[in-house]
Amino acid sequence: MSGQNVGSVDLPQFSAMVMGLDDWPAADMKPITEDRLLRVVRHVLGAQVRQLKAAPLREEVAGPLFRNSSGDGVPVAAFPRWLVCTQCRLLAPIRSGLFEFRADTNRPERSGFIHKNCPRLAKAAAIPARFLVACENGHIDDFPWSEYLHGGSTACPGPLELRDVGASGEAADVMLMCRACQKRKPMAPAFSEDGKAELPKCRGRHPHLRVAPLEECDAPSQPITLGATNMWFSRTLSALSIPSSADPLEQMVEQDLTALFEDAESERDVKLVRKSQARYDKYTDGQIWAAIQKLRALDSAAPLTPKDLKAPEWKLFSKPDPAKNSDNLRLRVGTPPAKYAWIESVVLIERLREVQALAGFTRLEPAGDDSTAKLVPLRRGAAEWVPAAEVRGEGLFLRLSEAKVSDWLAKARALELQFFGAHKRWRAQRGMEPSLGFPTLRYVLLHSLSHVLIRQFSVECGYAAASLKERIYSSTPDDEDPMAGILIYTAAPDSEGTLGGLVTLGETSNLEQHLDQALEGLEICSSDPLCAETQPEQAFMSLHGAACHNCLFLPETSCERGNRYLDRSVLVPTMERGEFAFFRS
Repeated sequence: MSGQNVGSVDLPQFSAMVMGLDDWPAADMKPITEDRLLRVVRHVLGAQVRQLKAAPLREEVAGPLFRNSSGDGVPVAAFPRWLVCTQCRLLAPIRSGLFEFRADTNRPERSGFIHKNCPRLAKAAAIPARFLVACENGHIDDFPWSEYLHGGSTACPGPLELRDVGASGEAADVMLMCRACQKRKPMAPAFSEDGKAELPKCRGRHPHLRVAPLEECDAPSQPITLGATNMWFSRTLSALSIPSSADPLEQMVEQDLTALFEDAESERDVKLVRKSQARYDKYTDGQIWAAIQKLRALDSAAPLTPKDLKAPEWKLFSKPDPAKNSDNLRLRVGTPPAKYAWIESVVLIERLREVQALAGFTRLEPAGDDSTAKLVPLRRGAAEWVPAAEVRGEGLFLRLSEAKVSDWLAKARALELQFFGAHKRWRAQRGMEPSLGFPTLRYVLLHSLSHVLIRQFSVECGYAAASLKERIYSSTPDDEDPMAGILIYTAAPDSEGTLGGLVTLGETSNLEQHLDQALEGLEICSSDPLCAETQPEQAFMSLHGAACHNCLFLPETSCERGNRYLDRSVLVPTMERGEFAFFRS
């Protein structure tokens, strides 16, 4: 959800933090309807969540770019609150009054803080101090500069300086000094185990919540650098708009079933609710009520957890019905290449709609079902709405033969045990139940195939690899409907159409050609033999086998598992081993 996080925004001259939902202009935000996703968000955050809302956009108006800026877009505040003068290297908080913010209405990228009384330059620029502290419970705070330098609480008034004493820019080349008592201390020790232990305990701050009271926190503070990847991990839930009916009215009601018609108990209630909904004007109250009752009867066993979001999508894609095409989904059945008998079906999705909702975020450890990191709330108190994004794109769905996948899994039992062992060690290190959450070797096969196809398609279809995304449909034969399929799709904000390049690659001749090229190029990696020799038990910190940035890894926005559970040896023979290859030379 680009631009809709509560993380740090690095601007050219200063850094800002997006504020919590309490400060967002909720009244001006457009609701987004996606009933299935809303039900899952309620499962995560509570039944009080009533809506998904699109982030506010700044209207394009003539005149200075900062005009009416206080009411436009998402609110932010400067963070960190400690700044460094670029000339005299003074280190002080904004509240000291030594810095002044100056906005340039004509060139907003030049806006920033200046050191008002710098002895070296009259208008010296001030930049954010690049060190912070955070904890595993999601708190973040300014680095305790004075306590770190003086070894605890002190009466020394400072002022402080932060100087680069080397060319590398690393913590080892950054020196913290006090102008009053002349103490000096490098920043490198703060990142050592002993240095972390000496830092003050976490104060329990959530700066994005402004006036929220400090929380009791026993987790140790850990130093991080401004803009580090572990500073903010989103917990994003997403769903594709999947119609269960070919009837246009039922498709609309299905999208609004929870957000709009949840409390409707009669035609009279429907009449009151629909007044402000022009899209229902051509239908009678009775028709709408009948559709609500029908969908409620079918919805009694609807998915409520994040893990169940994909089940309805799999049912539609595995048994595609073009009669259900709508404004949000348009598909047609393709023909699998005869050469690849393991592909049971191909579905070309000319248009799809994805809705993403931000449920919260974590720090230091990524969010997700396989993480114990504490989810940081988006607002003070229980959220009644959450920010969401509606994007449209195109996609290609491949369903693998269940019989061939099952036969291969029986022969690759030894590799599955290796991955399971690495999985247990990885979870044990993070304090999680070791035996839970293993996606099985079936997932490793599907995930690896998805990555190699995305890398191949990005060369041909006109989209960059970071613009393509995956959804892996994987479940075992123990389930009522075992899943073995992959969806590769693109979803771009503010786009009603698509480039069409991805769907074109799903045509029979094109798909066969790209499968040939992708699998052939996978047998040798430019990082071999190091890549080929990697086994799950050797790389349990990353949870992958023979995989690296040169052969299988994808950008963070594309992969649903953070480049874990990958191994090209499950697809093709490598120079290290070939007994587990699903596709043999």
